[in-house]
Amino acid sequence: MQVATAVRVPAPARSAKVRPLRPLLHEVGRERVSCVTCNLRRICMPVDIVDPETKALFASLVSTRVRLRKGEVLFRSGEKFTGLFAIRTGSIKTVTATDDGAEQVSGYHLQGEIVGVEGIGNDVYACNAVALEDTEACTLPFDRIETLAHEDASFQRRLYRLLSSAIVRERTVTLMVGSMRAEQRLASFLLDLSNRYQARGYSPSEFVLRMTREEIGSHLGLKLETVSRLFSRFADEGLILVNGRVIRLLDRLALSQIVSAS
Repeated sequence: MQVATAVRVPAPARSAKVRPLRPLLHEVGRERVSCVTCNLRRICMPVDIVDPETKALFASLVSTRVRLRKGEVLFRSGEKFTGLFAIRTGSIKTVTATDDGAEQVSGYHLQGEIVGVEGIGNDVYACNAVALEDTEACTLPFDRIETLAHEDASFQRRLYRLLSSAIVRERTVTLMVGSMRAEQRLASFLLDLSNRYQARGYSPSEFVLRMTREEIGSHLGLKLETVSRLFSRFADEGLILVNGRVIRLLDRLALSQIVSAS
């Protein structure tokens, strides 16, 4: 039985600076990656498929699985769009370039979430997707997604909801950065993570932040100093407990009140 691995390409001779290469993908045994039996399907693709032919098509939806080490790139902005990626283990940040050439963290993606949706419209990926830790992602070729959507109406509806939720999340972040005060942004960010971890069966009150303070600031439109000051303030007020990157939410109600304060 074959298992997907990231194959290292020998480094070229030392000369000009070389960008890290995207790991190569290898075919894997279907029984190891079947969407039908995956325990993350309730988050990733929660559809009920009864028809045997459609079920077989759904089982073959994932063609490969790729493993990334921390810092490796799953896809780059401008690369040809070939499909979506479902995070099986680990986490990924998506990074986009701003008008002035700087980089901004546009998303923080966890297990069961889909990345690459922004590439559907223009046939190219619109951001860089970078592993925040050792990560494994399933590849979902878009031609197979389109075929399954044509064959099964429930999957088609789920696909539309997936695309819609990606748009809503992007607009939510834009609204948060444009209208919320700094403390509201951080409180909202922590509560959002709490809800997402709870949906995956993890503790909603204690989790590890894989993004650095600087990356969180980039995502929320805040300076590093502001993020650090707010974490210290929340800790001093008894709202959270900080131990390195481990965050414990001590008073979710108070954090919610900060978010809703006018």
